[in-house]
Amino acid sequence: MYTPMDTPMDTPMDSAMAQASAGAARIAAAIGTVIAGQDATLATVLAAFLAGGHVLVEDNPGTGKTTLAKALAGAVGAQFKRVQFTPDLLPSDIVGVSVFNPREQSFDFHAGPIFTQVLLADEVNRASPRTQSALLEAMAEGQVTVEGRTTRLDDLFFVIATQNPVEFRGTYPLPEAQMDRFAVRVALGYVSAEDEVAIVHAQGRSHPLEALRPVTGPDEVRALRAAVRAVRLAPEVTRYAVDLARATRAVPGVQLGAGPRASLALTRLAQALALLEGGDFVTPDHVRALAQPVLAHRLALDPQAKFGGATAAAVVADVLARVPAPA
Repeated sequence: MYTPMDTPMDTPMDSAMAQASAGAARIAAAIGTVIAGQDATLATVLAAFLAGGHVLVEDNPGTGKTTLAKALAGAVGAQFKRVQFTPDLLPSDIVGVSVFNPREQSFDFHAGPIFTQVLLADEVNRASPRTQSALLEAMAEGQVTVEGRTTRLDDLFFVIATQNPVEFRGTYPLPEAQMDRFAVRVALGYVSAEDEVAIVHAQGRSHPLEALRPVTGPDEVRALRAAVRAVRLAPEVTRYAVDLARATRAVPGVQLGAGPRASLALTRLAQALALLEGGDFVTPDHVRALAQPVLAHRLALDPQAKFGGATAAAVVADVLARVPAPA
């Protein structure tokens, strides 16, 4: 197991960090009571949430994308809002609009659903690029500008966007700039037969969401995010994460590789994953575990490479095989 040079193997985790790790584990366990058989994906999504990143869930209908967003918000007691993206959705339907008040002879601003803590952008690729762009400022800077007035969003603001990977009629692919705003892209996939049987039985009388109660609150989540930044990140592990991102830029057939934002996301999520697993320092294994969900969706391949069967996932796998990890 990788250990930083200044961290003896028998050094216990300090009490504050151990408490934070236990708190993160409680959130994961609460979500796990609703989403069965998806431990690895849940860890990645929760790591993104604790690291302050946003998540794109790309999967088939009925795999639990919406349920995942509701379960996360419910487990941490966060305010939750959902927007169903459609071709006729307008930016004002997301950020809000000013309405004339005849009694006061003035315009009153009616905030849109983006003013929340956890936002589910369902089927985000069904809206027009103009509407999709309404999320860009919010995701990148944590603020919204409407009619020349800039308003800060809640500091816990977190977006889970979903899209269907097999239905392309009536959709607008997300541009590279917006894809780069998502810290990770994940897929839930289909669970095992045993887990599917358990899901059917569990929902025979009621949905597990109905029994879900918050195991923590927004203030505790803020403390967890601070704890994530305190997880030790050795210079050689940072360099390893940067080397992985930079290596994608030099692969033949890749028009657009992972940029510095990817390196930042990879290291920050690795800190969160280490905390979730009960550690107080990041290992190369944490970085490797997150490389695919953090890097692959940021890559753009040229047409010839795609015609030849190349995929972003294969590029990341090749990079992982070639770039040496710290010993």
